Amino acid sequence: MKHLLPIVLAGLFTGPMAVAESTVDGTASIFLNGDTSDLSQFVWEKRPIIVFADSPNDPNFGQQMDFLEARAQELADRDVIVLTDTDPSVESALRQKLRPRGFMLVLVGKDGGVKLRKPFPWDVRELTRTIDKMPIRQREIRERRSNDS
Repeated sequence: MKHLLPIVLAGLFTGPMAVAESTVDGTASIFLNGDTSDLSQFVWEKRPIIVFADSPNDPNFGQQMDFLEARAQELADRDVIVLTDTDPSVESALRQKLRPRGFMLVLVGKDGGVKLRKPFPWDVRELTRTIDKMPIRQREIRERRSNDS
């Protein structure tokens, strides 16, 4: 019986830590630098949100990133990946394709099409509502419901 107590205690304390680690890893992995040359790698897999700014010190950029980080799990549940580009001196492929002027938020659907452009920070609640209205997302919700039954 003495040998069982340490095992039980270890199981009690490592469970919550493992959940916390997976949550941190799951949400941190949706944020990437916008160094990608082409968004086609995400087609039918992810919904990219690209946040452009002329500087990482742009207040709009900071506010947008705060919004996204605060509710990152909701974005991860919707297969969102967040790309950032804060250096206009580097003519990245994303800047050439999407042509931002100053701060800009762009939502790209799983089909690769631009679904939303905003010149100001947008709350995650509004972003998730927009995503949830998309036909592909509606199909994902229906499939998830049928698999849960």
